[in-house]
Amino acid sequence: MLFLGPMARALRSWGRALPILGLLLAEVTEPQAAAAQEVIKLTPAQVERLGVRVAHPVSSRTDQTLPYPAQIVIPTPQLWVVSAPAAGMVTNLAVARGDRIHPGQPLVTLESPSFVSLQRDYLHALAQEVLANQQLKRNADLFEGKAVPQRVLETSQTEARQASIAVAERRQMLHLSGLSDEAISRLTNEALISATLTVNAPQAASVIEVAVSPGQRLEQSAPLVKLARLSPLWAEIAIPAANIRAIRPGAQVEIEGYATPGRVVLVSETTDAATQTILVRAEIPNTGELHPGQTTTVRISFLSAGESAWEIPYSGLVRRGEQTSVFVAIPGGGFRLVAVTLLAEDQDHIVVSGPITDKDEVAIGGISALRGILSRPGAGQ
Repeated sequence: MLFLGPMARALRSWGRALPILGLLLAEVTEPQAAAAQEVIKLTPAQVERLGVRVAHPVSSRTDQTLPYPAQIVIPTPQLWVVSAPAAGMVTNLAVARGDRIHPGQPLVTLESPSFVSLQRDYLHALAQEVLANQQLKRNADLFEGKAVPQRVLETSQTEARQASIAVAERRQMLHLSGLSDEAISRLTNEALISATLTVNAPQAASVIEVAVSPGQRLEQSAPLVKLARLSPLWAEIAIPAANIRAIRPGAQVEIEGYATPGRVVLVSETTDAATQTILVRAEIPNTGELHPGQTTTVRISFLSAGESAWEIPYSGLVRRGEQTSVFVAIPGGGFRLVAVTLLAEDQDHIVVSGPITDKDEVAIGGISALRGILSRPGAGQ
């Protein structure tokens, strides 16, 4: 008794110094702390005095994130620019921005002195090839009759080969200028040189931009028209860095108001320093309802092993380091701290997965008081 008396007096002095919240917490005596860790026993009156409020978790749609804003963009591999194959002046524009075009459709007509020179050079190379082949045949006959040495025959063979290479080169230059094989064959047979050059569409696409106007003079390789294929498209989504762990390549993406889902094709490895967000890119098949440049809202499915996702108010989240938990009401009065996986969050709500259901009551008010009880010695950690 002589040993316990001073300790009891010290405890009574400490108890008188506690603030009002401490007095409320003191009602939860050590016998009331459950044997299992992180379980708090409370009476209904204590719950009311601590200001604890509860709510039922709401099933999150098909294990999807909260909605995120996204922008629809054209995939860079589906963009290309049609350039002027030769210097000249634009005489006609056959398309406008937004047009859908088919392969071989005329886009721009040019008048080009350079194009005239290309055709002339091709015809000249053809003539030189004919002469070289004739000379080769003549020297081959003379060599058979031993009228000329072998050196002369070999020289003729080399000249004929060089003439053939020059023709192939000039033909390829005409191809690069936009002439088809049929047009080159017609030029070969008829030798009719044209000053007009028509630039055709290389494949089916949509016109994104027209960079020239009639009467404009251009240098070779100057951009004429920008084209793009508009299916599939990309949805670029900025995800807060804290939520990125729940998103993986291959996850399904649903766009608000659009029936066809897409798939995540990229989760960036870098974070935007200004916004602290990470780029997630999804590929979306386009049936004509999506338009590059538009903003929309998307939800991303979680790649979980059959777990359900639950949405609760943000105020119910308990963070301790990297661990996230919620307080779940238990039969008989009180709460149990349940570890959950944070899948998504915004300023009002969180989406979590873990051992909770829509029948559970999750604390969304009085969280500080419940954490204070757990922090008391003997009340569980």
